[in-house]
Amino acid sequence: MVDVQLLGPVELSTGGQAVEVGPPQRRTVMAALAVDVGRPVAVDVVIERVWGPHAPDGARGAVHAHVARIRRMCEQAAESAREPLLLVRRSGGYLLEARQEQVDVYRFRRLVDQGRAAASADPSRAVLLREALDLWHGEPLSGLNGEWAARMREAWRRQHQDAAVGWARAELRHGDPAAVIGPLTGLLGEYPLAEPLAEALMRALHETGRSAEALDCYAAVRKRLAEELGADTGPALRQLHQSILRGHRSASRHPETAPVPRRPEPRAVLRQTELPAQLPMAVRGFTGRDGELARLAAILASAEGESAAVVISAVSGMAGVGKTALAVHWARKVESAFPDGQLYVNLRGFDPQGSVVQPTEAVRGFLDALGVRPERVPPGLEAQVGLYRSLLTGRRMMVVLDNARDEEQVRPLLPGAVGCMALVTSRNRLTGLAATEGAHLLAVDPLTPAAARAVLAERLGAGRVAAEPAAVADVVTWCAGLPLALAVVSARAAAQPHRPLGTLADELREAGGRLDALDGGEESSQVRAVFSWSYSALSPAAARLFRLLALHPGPDLDRRAAAALAGVAPERVRPLLAELTGGHLLVEHAPGRYAFHDLLRVYAGELVTTYDDQWERRSALDRMMDHYLHSARAADILVTPQPNPVEAPAPRPGANPVEFGDYGRALAWLAAEHPVLLEIVRQPQPGFDGHVWRLVSVLTTFLDRHGYWQTLLTAGHQALVAAERESSPAGRAGAHRGLGLALDRLKCPEPAREHYLRALELFVAIGSEAGQARTHQHLSRMSGAQGNSGLALEHAYLSLEHYRRAGDQAGQAAALNHIGWRQAHLGEHLRALGHCEQALELARAAGDVDGQAHISDSLGYIHHQLGGYQQAVDRYRQAAELFHATGERHSEAACLICLGDSHRSAGQSDAAHAVWARALALTAELGLPHDDPLRAALRERNVS
Repeated sequence: MVDVQLLGPVELSTGGQAVEVGPPQRRTVMAALAVDVGRPVAVDVVIERVWGPHAPDGARGAVHAHVARIRRMCEQAAESAREPLLLVRRSGGYLLEARQEQVDVYRFRRLVDQGRAAASADPSRAVLLREALDLWHGEPLSGLNGEWAARMREAWRRQHQDAAVGWARAELRHGDPAAVIGPLTGLLGEYPLAEPLAEALMRALHETGRSAEALDCYAAVRKRLAEELGADTGPALRQLHQSILRGHRSASRHPETAPVPRRPEPRAVLRQTELPAQLPMAVRGFTGRDGELARLAAILASAEGESAAVVISAVSGMAGVGKTALAVHWARKVESAFPDGQLYVNLRGFDPQGSVVQPTEAVRGFLDALGVRPERVPPGLEAQVGLYRSLLTGRRMMVVLDNARDEEQVRPLLPGAVGCMALVTSRNRLTGLAATEGAHLLAVDPLTPAAARAVLAERLGAGRVAAEPAAVADVVTWCAGLPLALAVVSARAAAQPHRPLGTLADELREAGGRLDALDGGEESSQVRAVFSWSYSALSPAAARLFRLLALHPGPDLDRRAAAALAGVAPERVRPLLAELTGGHLLVEHAPGRYAFHDLLRVYAGELVTTYDDQWERRSALDRMMDHYLHSARAADILVTPQPNPVEAPAPRPGANPVEFGDYGRALAWLAAEHPVLLEIVRQPQPGFDGHVWRLVSVLTTFLDRHGYWQTLLTAGHQALVAAERESSPAGRAGAHRGLGLALDRLKCPEPAREHYLRALELFVAIGSEAGQARTHQHLSRMSGAQGNSGLALEHAYLSLEHYRRAGDQAGQAAALNHIGWRQAHLGEHLRALGHCEQALELARAAGDVDGQAHISDSLGYIHHQLGGYQQAVDRYRQAAELFHATGERHSEAACLICLGDSHRSAGQSDAAHAVWARALALTAELGLPHDDPLRAALRERNVS
């Protein structure tokens, strides 16, 4: 028999002999087909499972090539096997033709189901569950990356945990407690918050006369739950603890009851992703910090085995001394000690423009990096911090908090989990963290002359440095021991390898003599001389770009935005950016993303006000603002089904707005650029109020869908101020709509309604049909959520009326569907049917696939309520296929549950259980928690 192994490395095996499948990408294709053995898998689904939502252009061809190799392996293996494994082409995809028993995941599930079905007194229960556990050969899908592999891995791990608990309980019932102690100890280390595992281990220890160890186990679990989740143990574990304390031998016998509900694990709220790896790119040629690196290594070594998270604070020192370079270099050096990834945030505590990152923004960024789905992010900083710390439970992660202003900015971001480390950098000595959090303080001083010479030797070559010791001494003096200044000087010197260093030292001395001293004293003026000297070597175009970049709000920018500031075509700005990064006057901290060091931003700001007149600066700002506004608007048009009710003037020449070819590119741009757009809103430039409120308007859908409701609320207030300053009714209307939506999502319905109604008044006054339509749509949804179906229906009709006047077919379809849905829940099924069928025609005419999916789902519900079960089956099946095509897996799972209900009502019980099984597989793939409504609905149908 040819088998497929997924519960470990992905392999084929025949006659017990493993067959190597090939590289990770091919193994992922194999796994993507094997999980649906016996069912055709569309090529698009395979592509999504291998590459995620942003597949490369050649993905389809790569899939075909991998399939061809896998097919040949299957055919070769089948020559000596009685039960072959065939890979055949089917319409639109591929089918792995085999029995489910030939895939170890399915054998595992069958054995677990048989074990659970056996009577509690039947010894076969323990045998079957043990046999299921023996199918595991390490981490499932070992070595495979990507969101889909991570989701499946996490779902199977939960099933593994449940099976282990069931096996341990079965062994305890049949009097073999010693057999489970070793395996359970290892599993509890893997799942440290799983109370059922702890309970089974405590019973086994107590039964074998090791009651003291059982009590120690309880104390350790209780401490972990308190420290990492802020919770106490459950009632079953507490009761067992008390029984052991009283010396009851019966404590070892588990009563035959329904399974104890598991505490939802923190990872259950996750949208599974690859491990976070947020560290910036490493600094080339890092040297000269042996003492500091040794100190950090000693702190890490001394922390091993401690019961608290380690905080290294006050990697502190003056600006430009190399704190970030040190932190990033060391964090990368010890990556292997933190296998669960690295989180990084630049807190911008000393940003020249005053744009400090608030803890709310930073922790939300961490939750995104950890894969938390937007709908699972709780409102409020305290709740988000609690979730963040819970997610780090059982992980070993490095958290780098760079450029912190003070202790209060840092404290909410510190991990609380054993095995995690926080590395904080700041210009201030954060002594408060040492006093209250036990932080280790490490001061970073300017480099000694010897260390500075070593840096120059590393970058320029030891021979060149040794040949001119006097010139090198002068350069070291002018650089004041600051790695930033040394990097700037060595970059220019390296670009002129035949020029004597003495000449460069003379130029530095002259540059220093032309500059006024700064308030920072001698060191600051020396560094400013280095900047001036390097700047003077730039080409005129690069020098102009360097100055104009100071007008950008930060935190970073891409090539097209730089081109807009300079007023040149994007392809012409590429060599200018290369010139600036080559001279270390700008940093490419991530591929295609550029940022200033704070000191260089200040220096560029001095230059732009000195050498560029007000007209030049205003023109650059005009182009940049238009670039961001019109790019964001183009992205919003693709992301939002209905047109934005706010119009915008045409972009100025040179703005270079981005043109997006599809939804995915638009969404990726918004994800990358929304921090910049929000900086524009937070730091409004005089004369750009119109850009501020329009940017908030086009960002509203993105912020709403991604759960940034507190951010939307803050931005809405800023938009309202800007619109009032500009006396713009349209701006005020859009701001009130955004504020209403934010408050609605934050469960503040009354103030939300006030903003919605104010927005309606203003949209009526300016005659905006689209604005009125969308606002009524919001009011309809909010009213329905509050149980007021009558008012919800009224707003839905008004929304439809305004969408018709606006000529928006997709909007009309959405409104008609909403009307039909509300009527169906009021028992008016025939009227609902008419509205939804009309909605489906409009959605098809508009090419709105997402709308067709939701409308077909509504029609399935209506036909089911009318008793037309076969018609309901047809509509639900159509909806499920459309949800699958658009990637809305949660909606697909919900639809499949309803499809199963209609099959059952039509007397098709086998078909019902088949689609419920598909729904269950989807909930596992999505990583839905145990208490999720979809999981609960499946349990009600005896599917779990």
